[in-house]
Amino acid sequence: MDQLASHKSLADKIQHFQGQLLPTIPEHTLNTLMRELRGLVAAGIAEKAINKGARFPAFNLPDADNERRSLSDFLSNGPLVVSFYRGAWCPYCNLEINALQQRLPDIHATGARLVAISPQLPDKSIEQISNSNLSFDVLSDIGNILAKQCGLVFTLPKSLRPIYEAWEIDIPDHNGDSSFELPIPATYIVDTTGRVRHAHIDMDYTRRLEPDIIIEQLGNI
Repeated sequence: MDQLASHKSLADKIQHFQGQLLPTIPEHTLNTLMRELRGLVAAGIAEKAINKGARFPAFNLPDADNERRSLSDFLSNGPLVVSFYRGAWCPYCNLEINALQQRLPDIHATGARLVAISPQLPDKSIEQISNSNLSFDVLSDIGNILAKQCGLVFTLPKSLRPIYEAWEIDIPDHNGDSSFELPIPATYIVDTTGRVRHAHIDMDYTRRLEPDIIIEQLGNI
């Protein structure tokens, strides 16, 4: 990645990606994607998720090496940034994960840690860590247990499943079950008492929290 590209905002990178992707999608497929997304947004799932001021649920989840990691372990060293994402198969998630990796030194400079959580199996996380050279913890929330506690889980509409299959996205293979349940992409900043100090939850998976805002918010804790 050149120096100019590395200074683009996450929103700019997503817009650039969409500019290349959307013209390649057949109109019928694109209409189905947009219709289902509008329906999920209208369902108001994101509005029911835990938000600022709530206590973040305790967790004990496996990392890519199947080592258990707990919320209390992370918070013993400072605030924690928790990024829920759909999985390594999601290009928007990868753009976000890579943007967070680029700003990881700035996140660490605030005294905070970063962890990314998805329902994918640990072996899928190993591939992602290797492919993207990630140096922060990636945890597997198998069965979306933690995401459900946070109120983030939805079921991928049946009309979208053939589209994903045509794109060779095998969610059951990634997650190890046939539920087609996924988390809404969300970012939480949790202070050392376990309280959520900032939250970004958006059913529209194309809209993600800018790393600059994360770092700004960490500076206020």
